[in-house]
Amino acid sequence: MTATELIIDGLTLTAGSHRLVRDVTLTAHPGEVIGLVGPNGSGKSSLLRAVYRVLRPVEGRVSLDGADAQSLTVRQLARTVAAVVQESGADFDLSVREVVAMGRTPHKRLLAGDTAEDLALIEEALSTAGVSGLADRPFDRLSGGERQRVLIARALTQQPALLVLDEPTNHLDIRHQLDVLGALHRLPATVLVALHDLNLAAYYCDRLYVLSNGEVIASGPPAEVLTPRLLADVYGVGSEVVIHPRTGAPHVTFLPGPGQLQT
Repeated sequence: MTATELIIDGLTLTAGSHRLVRDVTLTAHPGEVIGLVGPNGSGKSSLLRAVYRVLRPVEGRVSLDGADAQSLTVRQLARTVAAVVQESGADFDLSVREVVAMGRTPHKRLLAGDTAEDLALIEEALSTAGVSGLADRPFDRLSGGERQRVLIARALTQQPALLVLDEPTNHLDIRHQLDVLGALHRLPATVLVALHDLNLAAYYCDRLYVLSNGEVIASGPPAEVLTPRLLADVYGVGSEVVIHPRTGAPHVTFLPGPGQLQT
């Protein structure tokens, strides 16, 4: 697994007459963990879909180590980019181990069996995602959180140079949120991840891009980006931001305003 450089340059995406993303520019250096944050509908998922080529830009381009992502073959793209989306839309009639093994497909010839290296990578991914104990269970009988961890394990088995994740901590309890994000931060790959939890983003991401109404309105290290003024502008709520004394990362506390307090 060798990290790639991701450059998004002047990207605009539309759906019919509706603009999803406008003139977005983003750089992820090899090995960085880059976080996308912003409210629902801000364009995070659309931007990720352009990176793993589900959406085609109407303007701008996505480059991987200088190559236009649109010019890559399906096999080249699969060997470079792995994606974990919010809803897989798949109900595999397979065991967990078989689903995770699918991640090796881009690296094998048609109908080729698993090599010793494949098997070792599968077991390592199962362990990293915390699903070794589920390996022989049917995938379609798992809970939402268990499925999410299995799909993350499948992506890790793919050994991508760029790992793209859309809300990977959805459905996960706090222990597994920390385990998964910690594992992503240790990967030699470049990681682009959309997150709702600003405190997790602040701790695990090297840099953040803040999206609002399809545009990037701020970017930089979490301590520079996550300010009460920006959070008020983007999320419409008051907040306090302090440096956590133990983690050294910004910690955001949202302040309920009039009409928001629960009695």
